[in-house]
Amino acid sequence: MTQRLRMVRISLVFLFIGMLVTGMLGPVLAGARQPNSSHALVMTVDGIINPVKEGFISRAIDRAEEDGAELLVIQLDTPGGLLSSTREIVELLLESPVPVAVFVSPKGARAGSAGTFITAAANFAVMASGTNIGAATPISSTGQDLEVTLASKIENDAAALIRSIAQTRGRNQDKLEETVRSAASYSAQEALADNVVDLIADNLEDLLAKLDGLTADTSVGIVELQTRGLERRPFSKNILEHFLEFISDPNVSFILLTVGGLGIVVEMFNPGLIAAGVVGVICLLLAFLAVGNLPVNWAGVVFVILATVLTVLEIVVAGFGILGVGAVVSLIVGGLILFTQFGDASPTMPTIEVSRWLLSSTGGVVALALAYVVGLAYQSRKQGPPEKALALAGMQGTVTGELTPRGVVLVGNETWTAISEDDSVISIGEPVEVRSVNGLVLTVFRQSDPDMENNS
Repeated sequence: MTQRLRMVRISLVFLFIGMLVTGMLGPVLAGARQPNSSHALVMTVDGIINPVKEGFISRAIDRAEEDGAELLVIQLDTPGGLLSSTREIVELLLESPVPVAVFVSPKGARAGSAGTFITAAANFAVMASGTNIGAATPISSTGQDLEVTLASKIENDAAALIRSIAQTRGRNQDKLEETVRSAASYSAQEALADNVVDLIADNLEDLLAKLDGLTADTSVGIVELQTRGLERRPFSKNILEHFLEFISDPNVSFILLTVGGLGIVVEMFNPGLIAAGVVGVICLLLAFLAVGNLPVNWAGVVFVILATVLTVLEIVVAGFGILGVGAVVSLIVGGLILFTQFGDASPTMPTIEVSRWLLSSTGGVVALALAYVVGLAYQSRKQGPPEKALALAGMQGTVTGELTPRGVVLVGNETWTAISEDDSVISIGEPVEVRSVNGLVLTVFRQSDPDMENNS
């Protein structure tokens, strides 16, 4: 045993040393980049525009400046995203010290809604054949038209932003404003003809060839590009950005929120389990981190957490179906409105929702599980307490959920709903003895009470 303990300690020491060395060498290894020869930094931005994408683009601009890149190319394919993140990205592009080309690609890609603002803000707006740009009219996150007054306010704000971008970059203000005012959308050829974009390119090589010799107005002055045959270096998301993107999926966020709420509630009703509480806290923190990248409706969060509370109450307190029905209804309602925005919704955010299949399957599983529990409780009430329950009379146990006078006790390695015999309050950790059994509910008394013990 001593030898094993010594080996564990040695292993922990080596683990600590390894982590320390990794921490010290990490920045050095991260800084071991390719020589600062002339090159174009190429990144891909796809999916919903959110704070993760904003940070990714900001990091790319910093890297391009540090490495002396000739050009930053953003390959874009997005249906839209958060207006707050869109504004930040527009600011980054307009203030970039490195020339930036936004390339809507590959064929079939789109620069929808928020993507229109981002493309227009680049030094060079480029599209591949078969792509489209536009449809930036303000809508609610459910995809429905906004109320007239609200729509006018948000629409005017978005229109002013895109006009300002067009003026700065010398693009067609009227056509870009139409993408906001009337949800206009243009093909690559139409966008080129109307001066919404600057070029059409077949691929990156064609893009670099067509940009060669052009000038870009950057925050450090006018820069003339020498891009023909330029080396291309990829720039990818780091591990943290990939992780944040994964948990920011509406379905993953819903699952994390549900599991997190369930873990916390289980720990509250069964103090000392630890594992349930730890898992619950971690999942809830991840869920809150995820919804920070999405237009969450906090009423939906409350409904989902309420569903987990009602589920545990149905099992522990034996609500005989009423609490279970409330749990299923709350879960479904919470999932439906979790990402539904009312009022001042983001005008550039596409429709985001939890999958109906996930909602249906989760609600179905919860309903079946609770129906099974309720069925057992009903059978117990109908047929009287089973022999096992009768045998509990006289057994000793410990209070795990304060009796006020109803609570939870641990008897024979099993958790039971219990009521104190004289309606007194019995605190967690106090020893009790089972007086009688009624269905799935035990009547208990405090062992340390002399009067109770004499009466027994």
